[in-house]
Amino acid sequence: MANSPIEPQYFDSFDGARIAWRELGPKSGGGRPVVLIHGYFSNAQTNWIRYGHAAAVAERGFRVIMPDLRGHGDSARPHDAASYPPDVLMRDNMALIDHLGLTDYDLGGYSLGARTTVRMLANGVAPKRVVLSGMGLRGLTDTEGRGSYFRRILTNLGSFERGTPEWLTEAFLKTTNGDPEALVRVLDTFVDTPEAQIAAIRQPVLVVSGEEDEDNGPAPELADLLPHGQYRAVPGGHMSAVVKPELGREIADFLAA
Repeated sequence: MANSPIEPQYFDSFDGARIAWRELGPKSGGGRPVVLIHGYFSNAQTNWIRYGHAAAVAERGFRVIMPDLRGHGDSARPHDAASYPPDVLMRDNMALIDHLGLTDYDLGGYSLGARTTVRMLANGVAPKRVVLSGMGLRGLTDTEGRGSYFRRILTNLGSFERGTPEWLTEAFLKTTNGDPEALVRVLDTFVDTPEAQIAAIRQPVLVVSGEEDEDNGPAPELADLLPHGQYRAVPGGHMSAVVKPELGREIADFLAA
């Protein structure tokens, strides 16, 4: 189930950009929708499907909906600046929810997907439960800090010493067939979310992160700020936690509780 190919479906977003998504699990008969958004440089197949996380959630009776973000995967990868206004990823995913007619659903993401989830919450979406994985407070309130790291990589490809974090990040970019010109534009879309807006999130929130992952700041700090946040650690760091089955199990257990 985890490794079977899932063909993408497509819709036109608010500005006509073609956005892809994949689904796993029942579409009717009690399959509760959950939208899961992948991280930067990644895609739905790599983040959620390849290592069995989507299957773990679907096996609990959920309809798992996994978009490819603009500039990533099978979605549109334009290179012009006009296609990447601030908060465009938030707008694309709100457009997907509207396109699918979802009203009673859960929402979450990994890393950039978690940041996109918070931007959606700050702009009025109302899921029942929320999953923020691979994310700390700093990654939401100070997006330029993490963005500058990726900008340096994308503008200096091929120059990093083997084994360094930058080299490993570039290696991951190659495995996902990422488009550097599109991805550097994605950095221009990042919008900070003030602590007050994060503290106003009223849904139950699972904050789940690799125990060695502080790429976006300490995840427990984010959980502590949320009125109904709970923190769970899984093995690994920012890149390696995604390949561990514990990540999918924690998400599935939280959603099914």
